[in-house]
Amino acid sequence: MRAERLVTLLFLLQHRRRATAAELAEALAVSERTVYRDIASLEAAGVPLWTEQGRSGGIRLVDGWRTRLDGLTGKEAAAMLATGVPEVLAELGLGSALTGARAKVLATLPAGLRDYAEQVGARFHLDAPGWFHRPEEARHLTAVASAVADARRVRVRYRRADSEVERLLEPLGVVGKAGVWYLVARPVPGEVPRTYRVARLVAVEPSETFTRPDFDLATWWAETSARFERSLLRDRVRLRLSPWAQRVLREVTDPEAAAEALAAAGEPDDEGWREVSLAVEAEDVALTQLCGLGAGVEVLSPPSLRAALADVGRAMAARNEPLS
Repeated sequence: MRAERLVTLLFLLQHRRRATAAELAEALAVSERTVYRDIASLEAAGVPLWTEQGRSGGIRLVDGWRTRLDGLTGKEAAAMLATGVPEVLAELGLGSALTGARAKVLATLPAGLRDYAEQVGARFHLDAPGWFHRPEEARHLTAVASAVADARRVRVRYRRADSEVERLLEPLGVVGKAGVWYLVARPVPGEVPRTYRVARLVAVEPSETFTRPDFDLATWWAETSARFERSLLRDRVRLRLSPWAQRVLREVTDPEAAAEALAAAGEPDDEGWREVSLAVEAEDVALTQLCGLGAGVEVLSPPSLRAALADVGRAMAARNEPLS
């Protein structure tokens, strides 16, 4: 722990060039006395540091001196490379910055740590949007993550609705989705990866190492999630949509279902309205979604959804009468 703190202190000084003991203590979450002890240890190890007294003083490295350390351990680089939200950063205009940062991190690592960082970074994926749940307690997450990183089989007991089963698994990756952690693993024997909810793991026992297959976790998860989400769209509704509603349909419903509906839509009428057949999860879900289209949607079928939407419209109109 102290060795890690000394390295962190050294990099802080290398980055800032000069800092007060109070600033360093705050950054390291230690006391100023501890900072001064660590500074003494670095000086004893041959690091050229100056301690300047006075109001504008502080602790600084001799100009021009840099550590020969690579700056990141393999695990630290892997943690940075395991960022699973590039789409979010791209929307913020930071996609190229993330790519550049990853390239620079890998360029500064020696070959052994670089290989480790790339391998581990590709085995952890964060899928942030949607599927909102309360965070679950996943007691065995650390053991599972270690097995993934080390390519080590695990023998688990997994809780189902009314029973427990034992499985020997080859862990391929871990995915975090809205507070819920999932283990992606191949059953032994077996070739097809499956998903296991980490919170339902009752016991995890590491076993022998195995040879990982060529497996892209992020691609596999995206394809599996898309299939699952599409499987929820069991009903269909027929609608007439205004030109504006056609443009925003994918923002209020499933984007792929919206694209499919618009691609197969009928010819526009004189005002640009078109008929579509839209896949939806259920009528009550569709009602909530279609409210977002306001006066730009007319439900043609089923009649029950048309009546429900009309009721919502009348209630909104009554609630929003001009104030006297």
